[in-house]
Amino acid sequence: MNAVPILDPLARLVDAVEQARSAAVEEAAADLGPHAAAGAVGAHLEAVAEAPDAVTHHFAATQGGYRGWRWSVTLATAGADEPVTVSEVVLLPGPDALVAPTWVPWHERIRPGDLGVGDLLPTPEGDPRLVPAYVASDDPAVEEVAREVGLGRRSVLSRHGREQAARRWHDGPHGPSSDMARAAPGTCGTCGFFLPLAGSLRAAFGVCGNEYAPADGAVVEVGFGCGAHSDVQPESTSPVAVAELVYDDGVDLEPSGSRE
Repeated sequence: MNAVPILDPLARLVDAVEQARSAAVEEAAADLGPHAAAGAVGAHLEAVAEAPDAVTHHFAATQGGYRGWRWSVTLATAGADEPVTVSEVVLLPGPDALVAPTWVPWHERIRPGDLGVGDLLPTPEGDPRLVPAYVASDDPAVEEVAREVGLGRRSVLSRHGREQAARRWHDGPHGPSSDMARAAPGTCGTCGFFLPLAGSLRAAFGVCGNEYAPADGAVVEVGFGCGAHSDVQPESTSPVAVAELVYDDGVDLEPSGSRE
């Protein structure tokens, strides 16, 4: 009597390509309909062993809008004499698939200027920019305001928060590195329209109070400047060079008519 050969379970799973394809077509039919399902499952791409008793077959997804995606069918068996069964059928992106960008939490996506009328922007718990108002601060102005009776502020800017604001303002459009500042006749620190801030930021920042200046009502760095500086004086002479008037006496003049 000849012995019946026992196939390796992993080899049986790798060879079960058509069973895996049928499972992928059945899954595609649930979304695309029976007529389009067969065409949605393309060529067999590869078989990947997940475990000694499990293999995943990958088929190209050929339906529109899924370029680079693949139907992934995982087959499994309980032993050499046990049937091959379908464990899972999913549609997964391949290495060259067109996918949406990685999701970013809203508090990381929001940017200055995004807040509109009626929008609410909760402060994150434990925000390092803020400290409770009763905590002692190294900024005398903050101490004075925080202890003011009836103000009702629960928190004030921390040192970290002030440093962040100072760096942002210094590097911003009203800082000393802007084109406007480099072309200005003077800096805000020497301008009569400059209103210094209170506290530890007083020496470096203030608010512009000139309604004709481009930064009116905005925080400016002392090194910023514009053409509306209070020391600008009107030009006493024409800014355009005027050539000297020259008489040419080398031209012969003819009378326009004879005298009778």
